[in-house]
Amino acid sequence: MFVKKVEDFVCEKCGFRVKGTGFTDHCPKCLTSKHVDINPGDRSSKCKGLMLPIGVEYLRHEFFIVYKCEKCGVVKRVSAAPDDNPLILERFAGLKGAKQ
Repeated sequence: MFVKKVEDFVCEKCGFRVKGTGFTDHCPKCLTSKHVDINPGDRSSKCKGLMLPIGVEYLRHEFFIVYKCEKCGVVKRVSAAPDDNPLILERFAGLKGAKQ
């Protein structure tokens, strides 16, 4: 079950100050996330490692960012946000081959 949490944060990778919306789960500037949830919004993961973008998929007219935790290795996929850096999304889509 999704738990909406409005939280601002500073990206641990690039230092960008992110204004949370309750759905914000990654930095829109560098796309880095943090492994804080088991289920979206629950903040119950004990890992707390950085989730680094490893690819982008394009499915049903929507971009999804594929992450891998640098600490525990878990791989997750989340929806891209409207304010995400389009150059980085395109770079990952081009390097990894966007799936349609």
